[in-house]
Amino acid sequence: MGSTDLFNLPQSMRALGLSLFPMGQHQKYHANRKVIITEYSEARKFSIVEKALPQLREQDVLIKVKASGVCGTDLHIHDGEFGAKFPLVPGHETVGVVAAFGSGVQGFKVDDRVVADNSELCGHCHYCRRGKELFCENFIAHGVMVDGGFAEYAAYPAHRVFIFKDLSDVDATLLEPAACAAHGLDKIAPQMGSKVLLFGAGPTGLMLAQLLRENGGCYTVIAAPGGLKMDLAKSLNAADEYVELPRESVASAATLEKLKAENPYGFDIVVEATGSSKILEDAIHFVTKSGKLVVYGVYGDNDRIRISPNMIFKEEINVLGSFSQTYKFPAAIDYLERKRVKVDGIVNKTFRLEEWQACLDAMKNRTVIKAAIVFD
Repeated sequence: MGSTDLFNLPQSMRALGLSLFPMGQHQKYHANRKVIITEYSEARKFSIVEKALPQLREQDVLIKVKASGVCGTDLHIHDGEFGAKFPLVPGHETVGVVAAFGSGVQGFKVDDRVVADNSELCGHCHYCRRGKELFCENFIAHGVMVDGGFAEYAAYPAHRVFIFKDLSDVDATLLEPAACAAHGLDKIAPQMGSKVLLFGAGPTGLMLAQLLRENGGCYTVIAAPGGLKMDLAKSLNAADEYVELPRESVASAATLEKLKAENPYGFDIVVEATGSSKILEDAIHFVTKSGKLVVYGVYGDNDRIRISPNMIFKEEINVLGSFSQTYKFPAAIDYLERKRVKVDGIVNKTFRLEEWQACLDAMKNRTVIKAAIVFD
């Protein structure tokens, strides 16, 4: 059964064969064990505190967290955006090992290495009943609306927990953004021989670029400022061509004009993956007639853009949004474990839980490509 004492859990939660709940009864289990968490009382106000173990439902898996990824979404959550609900333990890219589970759970054993999908879907609302679960009217996101993985232990529904084997804990934190990239690929549905332009060299953009190259993208260009992220893009062989954009606006505009002149018919697929509304406004001018403009970045709630509707109408440009994912974790695990999508070096800095402010500062100052909170 494995050594469950490793987790120092209450006796009633140690034996794999013991039920956490009386037969047929759905009740909350209150454990005495205290765990360390990062908790927000409201936007921009957090503290490192002790809290009781998460309350388990019959179908829940308790994960001893090994690593939890940090991304740009967490900066929006820090500011109270992205639908954040407080009080809140953030962390939506949770990786760890199974510590215990409810009486209704099958298919897991203690010590299994797992990654959690942070979303819970109701299955019975207007959208769920039409196969559009991403827009579930009762959607619950761990780390955004309920407690997530910036904690020693976290609980998730068993059907949203996935076993993996051949990735490090830190690299496995990229399975959630890779699942989002896989959803983006489904939305784009590239045709064979597609010419692709992707603005930005952030983690999820680099994974989407690789997926596009694997699935129809004949020639892929990444346009982004020079520096750590662009160097990483090249090391991952994420594109066929790399266009380094100067940070000075006039020089950057000149570089983009040169790119446009070299590609007079534009690109079949243009992906805006920076989260800049200004770049999104410009990106449409690189789309070929009947091409696709993919809105893929995370933007501020108050961001607005100006785009000619007549251009969309006359040139039959398809504007696509790609937000989050559903049911793409198995695909993400397959692609990353088989090295069809390479992630070496994407997470280039790790922090302890008590270093959360330093992690925030590094993300805001862009001195890291991607960070992770680690517990061992």
